[in-house]
Amino acid sequence: MLSEKLEGFGQYTLEITKRICQNHPEHEFYLFFDRPFDEKYVFAKNVTPVIVFPPTRHPVLYVIWFEFAMKKALAKYQINLFWSPDGFCNLRTNIPQIITIHDINFEHNPKDLPFLVSNYFRYYFPKFAKKAKKIITVSNYSKQDIVSTYKIDEAKVTVVYNGANEQYEPIEYHQQQQIRDEFTNGNPFFLFVGSLHPRKNVQRLIDAFEIISSKNSQIRLVIVGSSMWKENNLKIAQNILNKVIFTGHLETGKLTKLMASAKVLTYVPYFEGFGIPLVEAMKCGTPILAANATCLPEVAENAAIYCNPFDVKDIANGMYRMLSEPLLCNELSKLGLEQSKKYHWDNAADLVWKEIEQLISSNKKQ
Repeated sequence: MLSEKLEGFGQYTLEITKRICQNHPEHEFYLFFDRPFDEKYVFAKNVTPVIVFPPTRHPVLYVIWFEFAMKKALAKYQINLFWSPDGFCNLRTNIPQIITIHDINFEHNPKDLPFLVSNYFRYYFPKFAKKAKKIITVSNYSKQDIVSTYKIDEAKVTVVYNGANEQYEPIEYHQQQQIRDEFTNGNPFFLFVGSLHPRKNVQRLIDAFEIISSKNSQIRLVIVGSSMWKENNLKIAQNILNKVIFTGHLETGKLTKLMASAKVLTYVPYFEGFGIPLVEAMKCGTPILAANATCLPEVAENAAIYCNPFDVKDIANGMYRMLSEPLLCNELSKLGLEQSKKYHWDNAADLVWKEIEQLISSNKKQ
């Protein structure tokens, strides 16, 4: 929440927190930051921002911040309930806590993260899951994964689907052409949006694009996002080097237009907790090729075609279908616009608040 460069977790934190603070002026809220923040994140008069040091840039600092610094802060400000939007909590306080665990990819693919970060997550998250009074997660897939992996009661875990920014919507053809002119010299393009994290499967997407590029010289691949752990080991063949465009992060206004101008959203992670770009694409009427893995079929349902994320040829076949079957794309566009109506940040914030209220109420009765 410290810049415009928000990935999925950051976007979730921003959208839910803002609505809860603004919708409930009868309560006082304390927002804990681990470094200097932008004043725009003080959402209302009933919000008190607090900087708690040290900045959490290393697993050792995670421990110091959550286990020691936060315990003091929670006591100092007489907090009645602590909600953590990214799964961490304090193991040393008796204050009731709700945590949002988006997914536990690190349990299944530990090598996707730096060694120390992976070990920290795998050691502490089972403890966090048991310590928290309530867990919120973002898909039924993630719920079942959390319940079965951590051996906790299903009743403790509530599913609250994510939303997407309302700026995502279809745009006129001439606007689409302006975007193509700006990013791809006027050429149609596949689009990927997300952090360049190993689980996002961008390397296989690029390899599949190389196959497609040999059949269609006009198509391009635009990749929006940056490396999550400051490493980018993606390999791009020389023959497609000028056809794969990396934009880095884009501000929301530009990204919404890019999404609405894409030929197809190609979103093929092999592990995902929700997949906000799916909803963003559906709201724009952009057809989707998605991985047939984890939660993605649950979120997109019949508004996408699916491929095996571990099979480059299958990804390429899906991309080729989208290029060669315009009627399919038109149908997916219509289905996506309808499916997207299921996902709203307003609804998500209301449901998260309901869980907070219930826990406060039950704690008062004890």
